[in-house]
Amino acid sequence: MALSISGLAACDAGHAANDLTSRSRPVIGSLETPLRVLQMNLCNSGRAACYTGGRAVSMAVALVHQHRPGMVSLNEVCRDDVRVLKQAMSATRPAGGIASAFAPAKDRAGQAPVLCQNGQEFGDAVLVMVPSPTPGVRSVTGVYPVQDSSDVEGRVWACIDLPKRFLACATHTASTNATVALEQCRYLIGSVVPGISHRAAGTPVILGADLNLTSRGSPSALACLPGGYQRTADDAVQNVVSSPSIEVRSRSVIDMQGTTDHPGLLVDLALPHQ
Repeated sequence: MALSISGLAACDAGHAANDLTSRSRPVIGSLETPLRVLQMNLCNSGRAACYTGGRAVSMAVALVHQHRPGMVSLNEVCRDDVRVLKQAMSATRPAGGIASAFAPAKDRAGQAPVLCQNGQEFGDAVLVMVPSPTPGVRSVTGVYPVQDSSDVEGRVWACIDLPKRFLACATHTASTNATVALEQCRYLIGSVVPGISHRAAGTPVILGADLNLTSRGSPSALACLPGGYQRTADDAVQNVVSSPSIEVRSRSVIDMQGTTDHPGLLVDLALPHQ
């Protein structure tokens, strides 16, 4: 595992994992902090059949302007796409800043970063709106120690640790082997997440991901979640996973209008007030 930051955090495992794909709770209490999460797989490498000449990024920018998410998780993007989405998020807020983390996928043959057709690094990213000032914000990225030997792309994860707020992560697990995808998901939530932060147990954790696992598949996406974690999904492989202290308020599946091969997933959460 390649870590840029390491530490310790614990997760509450006292309850069974939940699939909240159709759950909706519109009211947020005064002791909770609302957070809107937008998860998207933009298929923007230029190398895949689902590539649409960059239209997916333009669509993502429009969605950010429309829905004003506080967290955006991205799969299959080029490094400069992160800058474009960061600018879009900045335009929706009058103050504060945007923290981001980008993890380039690895070419398993030589361990060099996988490149988009335009020569930029290709991978996954997470962006979060950050109040100003917010000291101690850290980005953490890594490569899974378990990979599918038939997949040329080494899968990765990216996280942002926001002190006294929450841990935000993004990943795109293996598409060629569901068992490997499950192992990668378990490794991220069960090993990486507890190893990032020095904060106390109960730290809110949010993961936006294309897990390549479904609730009805074998193995099931629920098999990778610790007790009490919740999975909100698009009825397929797009997911927003949240830890036990977070309430899921609403979920919307967004038509990306043919710009990519996956829908967008918009989830409203309520974090415990810190």
